[in-house]
Amino acid sequence: MNRALTTDNKVVILDRDGTIIVDREYLSDSAGLEFLPGAAEGLRWFYERGYRLVVITNQSGVGRGYFSLDRLDEIHEKFREMVSALGVRLERIYYCPHAPEAECDCRKPKPGLLLRAASELHFLPSDAIVIGDKSSDVEFGRRVGATTILIAADASRVVQPIPNFVVQDLLEAARAIERV
Repeated sequence: MNRALTTDNKVVILDRDGTIIVDREYLSDSAGLEFLPGAAEGLRWFYERGYRLVVITNQSGVGRGYFSLDRLDEIHEKFREMVSALGVRLERIYYCPHAPEAECDCRKPKPGLLLRAASELHFLPSDAIVIGDKSSDVEFGRRVGATTILIAADASRVVQPIPNFVVQDLLEAARAIERV
């Protein structure tokens, strides 16, 4: 086994929209960035306990022509500034810019971006914690054997695949991990 892959496996893979920030459906302006309740506290909790934070997000608005890659870069720069203002550092932000019909390998639930992150950041995908608000996020994590957490205001909306935990926000996700 590659020693580099066992050095720091405390990694949380986070979806962006609906997990950390309010889902504005094809967010195309950084002025629309707003943390969800519990998100800032959850990010701080993970970071203060030594977890590396990686964001992996589908951004099909680019592929659909709703906004450009330059605009997405501007949004992510502002997003990083917001997270940094919390005293938290994001390792990286990975995104799939393709429309669903492109059938690319980087669109969740396919694990392409997670495997790329694991290779570049030297962690075992199965040791990661994947947190998101959609069943595709859960499937994404399950495909690599990661622990999965679904953020759902209503636990009755949970569908297949079943996540390891269902919580209401990112702070509750942190507390769930603390109990493990």
